[in-house]
Amino acid sequence: MLSDAGHEVLVTSRDKDCTLELLERYGIEHQCISKQNSGGFSGMASELAGRNFALWRVVRQFKPDVLAAIGGIWAAQVGWLMRKPSVIFYDTESARVQNALTYPFATRIVVPYCYQGKLPEHKAVRYSGYHELSYLHPDYFTPSREIAVANGLATNGDTFLIRLVSWKASHDVGLIGWSEELLDAVVAHLSARGKVIISSEGKLPTHLEPLSYTGDLDEIHHVIGNCRAYVGESATMASEAVVMGVPAIYAATESRGYVDEQADRYQMANIVKIHPASAVLAAVDEMLIVAQEEIDRRHHRLLKETIDVAKFAVSRLANMQVIH
Repeated sequence: MLSDAGHEVLVTSRDKDCTLELLERYGIEHQCISKQNSGGFSGMASELAGRNFALWRVVRQFKPDVLAAIGGIWAAQVGWLMRKPSVIFYDTESARVQNALTYPFATRIVVPYCYQGKLPEHKAVRYSGYHELSYLHPDYFTPSREIAVANGLATNGDTFLIRLVSWKASHDVGLIGWSEELLDAVVAHLSARGKVIISSEGKLPTHLEPLSYTGDLDEIHHVIGNCRAYVGESATMASEAVVMGVPAIYAATESRGYVDEQADRYQMANIVKIHPASAVLAAVDEMLIVAQEEIDRRHHRLLKETIDVAKFAVSRLANMQVIH
């Protein structure tokens, strides 16, 4: 949208998980300026310093009118240092260290109305929606069952997707994920009801490796969108499922404002602590008894009450260019 409107866009990237491969697949030109750290405060501090310097060099050469990012420590700090306006989009209240290093330097902080964290209100801009609607809104994406089957979806019966994360992000410091015992219990419970696919940022136990997602990286959303339900510890993927009309069980030690809203306002998500395992299994059963017609009704209401987040983001950036 920015390019179509005549703006010049430069994307900087980070070597993390499958990010670079996806950028290449989509043909998005980018400059990689850092690699994900090994975790912990020392690793994060080292990457912060190196990435800030690399981004400073990029900004000095490219001379942008506006810097934009999700989370955006680097964009905010380098923008402040070089007197360039920055627009930071975010939705994770638990990222306390990251937010403390970002918000004081940002020009605008754009968050969903359901965001529950503290903000410098004179910088805050709020909207009705979720990050995930910027790329999974039905105006931009329709899950294909044919593509989903080609990437592991069951040809008959239900499929369930489990997502496990690496817990190396800055907002994950001090948090723990699923135990192997919990994973085994959830897999056994879901396997009795359909096919199970596990998408994991880390290595799976040997006996569960046959369930690992082996489809194309850029087609997993077709699989999610055709699943009976999502169960996992990734809030982002839970929200991705919900905005495509798939019920989500989010099982983690901390919640997010956007998942809370999807649970409380739209009853499309079920939030549960990871212990005991019986609580997770009960949440699965509670979600599965809801009729598909009711799920569709809830999903329709969600889409009706939220905005086109991509268009909104573009308008905010264009407004920043005018203001500054």
